[in-house]
Amino acid sequence: MFTGIVQAVATLAAIEDRAGLRTFTIAFPPGFCEGLAIGASVAVDGVCLTVTEIVSPVQARFDVMQQSLNVTTLGRYGAGDAVNVERAARDGAEIGGHPLSGHIDCTGQLASVREFDNNLVWRVAVPESHRRYIFAKGYIALHGASLTVAEVDRQAGWFEVWLIPETRRATVFGALRAGDLLNIEIERSTQVVVDTVREAVQDSLGRLAPVLQALLAERGQSLDDYLPQPSLHTPPR
Repeated sequence: MFTGIVQAVATLAAIEDRAGLRTFTIAFPPGFCEGLAIGASVAVDGVCLTVTEIVSPVQARFDVMQQSLNVTTLGRYGAGDAVNVERAARDGAEIGGHPLSGHIDCTGQLASVREFDNNLVWRVAVPESHRRYIFAKGYIALHGASLTVAEVDRQAGWFEVWLIPETRRATVFGALRAGDLLNIEIERSTQVVVDTVREAVQDSLGRLAPVLQALLAERGQSLDDYLPQPSLHTPPR
């Protein structure tokens, strides 16, 4: 498990490709690897990777299978690229963000960036398959960083987050631009609530469900627009 608080920015020192596998050699800041062992988990831009070799006090290697390369941004990286990193949380660790598994649900595109009162406002386009899980004031993880959704338009397919100067300083976010892709992990408890309610509604509607969905689609709506919103109590970021 991870907390969604990025601990450092690391560099991809080398990349080696083999059949169905890519090996990253990652260079970390001094002190990050203290106590790190083979088999330990590190979130790299939000993707949970397993240490396969300790190269030096500041470098370690990780194998990434083809499936992870396909569904995340890791398949697009090159040597020298910077990444957000976080080590797995220890028992009893403070959860400064929200619990993350390191299993990416989808990628979204950074649609626009604007500055407002020293903060950056990101608008992120999200695939239709995961729009139903995103709510204003709810949690979302981008590249492994826990953030609070400021606004969302599920019909248009986007949500917005605000990045304070400290968040930009401590992550790779200051270097990202419109058009870049972001790893997205949705908040699990919200997903459970939404899926449970959807299944209950589908069961109660029975054969009428596809008819109602078709009628709503003609109006540019969906059944998700009428489901109750989960109770969300999250602090601003």
